[in-house]
Order: sequence, then structure tokens, then C-alpha cells
Amino acid sequence: MTAAQTHNATAWAVILAAGSGTRLAQALAQSGGPARKQYLELDGAPLFWRSAQTFARIQTVQGLVFVFPPEDQERMSAVVEALNARDPLSLPWRVCAGGTRRQDSVRLGLAQILEAPQFVLVHDSARPFATAALARRVLAALAQGAQAVVPGLAVTDTIKRIDHNEVVVETPDRATLRAVQTPQGFGLAPLLAAHARAEAEGWEVTDDAGLMERAGHPVVMVHGEETNVKITNPSDLPLLKPATSAAPRTGWGYDVHRYLGAEETNAKARPMVLGGVVIPGAPKVIAHSDGDALLHALTDALLGIACAGDIGQLFPDTDASFENMPSAVFVTEALRRVRTAGYRPVHADLTVVAQTPKLAAHKVRIAAQVAQLLELPITAVNVKATTEEGLGFTGEKRGLKAIAVVTAVQD
Repeated sequence: MTAAQTHNATAWAVILAAGSGTRLAQALAQSGGPARKQYLELDGAPLFWRSAQTFARIQTVQGLVFVFPPEDQERMSAVVEALNARDPLSLPWRVCAGGTRRQDSVRLGLAQILEAPQFVLVHDSARPFATAALARRVLAALAQGAQAVVPGLAVTDTIKRIDHNEVVVETPDRATLRAVQTPQGFGLAPLLAAHARAEAEGWEVTDDAGLMERAGHPVVMVHGEETNVKITNPSDLPLLKPATSAAPRTGWGYDVHRYLGAEETNAKARPMVLGGVVIPGAPKVIAHSDGDALLHALTDALLGIACAGDIGQLFPDTDASFENMPSAVFVTEALRRVRTAGYRPVHADLTVVAQTPKLAAHKVRIAAQVAQLLELPITAVNVKATTEEGLGFTGEKRGLKAIAVVTAVQD
């Protein structure tokens, strides 16, 4: 997926939490647990909330729809409201009632989507361990032209097909078989058309990929995840217990830029930009790229998490191709390396040290811009500004410093 495709593509996600979970219902009743498996807790919140948090971290995803059993709609709407107040998703969300069949619940969820995005992800809340990386693979395939995309894994067991007398009638070649997961991704318009046709012609399908197949759309498969387990049977419940994971990583970055002097001319003088936000009336800075000291510090912090060197190694100021380059490009590449290393940022703390300009009026916009670049909620990004009480080159208004600290956990 090119940068332009990523920027232009938009998607919503429909999270299905309307099933009855009959295979687990008896075990939950005996243990005094919730009536439905989608209300089981993982890390202090219902299963469906983990998926909501995962999708909310993806810049392409612009909104969420939660689908609950009709009798639970009002109660669960209040639950989602409370969860969002505690841990904001920072994007629009809707709650609706599901239907008798899974395909009915999807159709009703699709009807709640706002703003007509290009794509939609459909996900089972009983798969809380699906990662943002998996969803991005699905979205990348859609952006490259597919209208239906599913994640899948090779089948390792021998599969037998039997008749109604439990007699084996066929052993399919398992090399051609795949176990399908969610989230599944679709072009919204063709999926809506397929659901309309299914209603009109009485189709019965087990998932939306089957619906699109029947409507004549090729279904593309991307590699799934072994850990993307569906909570189905009592034996799956231990997966919801807290697990020991690798320690989080912290990256630290620092950058300095000097200001253009009052009587100075310099071809590399740039308007001041901090965190991707232009600071009007500020001194010009001398830089090879766009001179965004805060994003340069952020880039180094990310590279520290990935153990991938520093910004000078990746984007040397001796390379003409980086002249006046937007520093968001550097952050995006550093973030890609963090993900490749198996981590994802969860928090950023940023400080600008400058006697001038005053930045109080710009801090919220800077935090919002950085949050978007890191695919984090704005509540996970902090921006501070301070002076050095007239000391040093910053105190003498000859330049500024920027410091970034980023915390990341295993993805």
C-alpha cells in the first residue's frame, strides 16, 4: 500500500457481539460468569473492548459499530459509554441490535456506518487477540484493489468429510485448505449490494466472505495469526488470564536547531514547524529538512525502541533528497521499524525548550498531530514547553531544543 493509498483510504469496523455462545453458556452459568462469552473480561474490560481498542489505533479506521443482542442493546450502550469515558477511543462509534443470524447482525451493523467509507472490517468480538498488524494487512490488500479479504492459516490436521452416518466419504488435500479468521475486510459498496441480494434471494452463509463469493467477487487471503484464537469452548478460558509478556521498551530522543540571526541570510532557513504544526510569528530555523526539531526527537525515540540507530544514519543531512523533507516521513519510517521489531507505541511525552516563541496556544494541536502519526489516542500524548530562565543558547533566543520519550509494548 503506497503512502497516498494509505492516506486516502478510509474504513469503519463492525464488531459483532450479538451471538449466543451456546458452547460456553453452560460452563459460564455453572461458574457464575456472564451470560454471554462476549461479556467475559480481558484486562478489566469485556472481550469486545479489546478489539475496539485495537481498531482505534489504526489511522485508516474512522469509526466503530458495536452489534449486541437486541435485549442487551440499551444496557451495553451504557457500558460502551462508560468504557469510552475511562479509555477514549477518540473516534465515532455506534451501538445497534443484531439479528437472528450472523449475516443479519452484520447487515444491521453496516446500516449504522456514517460518512460512507471506502472499506469496512467485520470482526468477531470472540477473537480479542487479533492485532492491529493483522488488520493493516487486510486493509493493505483492499487498498491494492481487492474487494474481499480474509486472514487465514494453513490447516495442519488431516480433514475428513463424512456423510450423515458418520462414514468418511472424502479426504481433501489439506495443502489447499485454510482456516479463516477475522477481521475480514470488504469494499463497503459491494458488501452492501451482496447483503441486499442475500435478503432478496434468501441466501444462508456463515460469514461475509462466503456472501461475497456467492455474489461473484474473488476473495483474497492474507496470512492470519496463530494467536488470533476464537474464544469458543471452556478450554479456551485460560487464555483470558493475565499472561507474562516481554518488558516494555522506552525510547529517548533529542534534537537542537538554531534560529536564523537578525542580520543573517541562509538558504536553509525554514519557517518553524513543531510536531507537524506551523508556528506563526516564530523565528526561522536553520535545517536541511523542514527543521521540525520535535519530530526529529520523536524519530530518534522510535528508532531507540527498534534498536535501529539514529536519524542521522537513516536520513543524513548530506543527502539532497531529504532537503526540506516533511519530518512526518521520518516518523512514519521509524514507526514502521518499531512494528517490524514487534512493538507498538502506547505513550509519548514531548518537551520543547525555548525562550521564544511561546507555545501554550499550540500544544493541543501538536499533541493531536503526533497522536495521529503514532496512531494513538490524543490522551496518550503529552506536550510540554519550558524555558531555561535566560540561560544558554535557548535562553539567549538563539535556538531551541526538543526532547521525546516514547513507551512501547509488544504488539
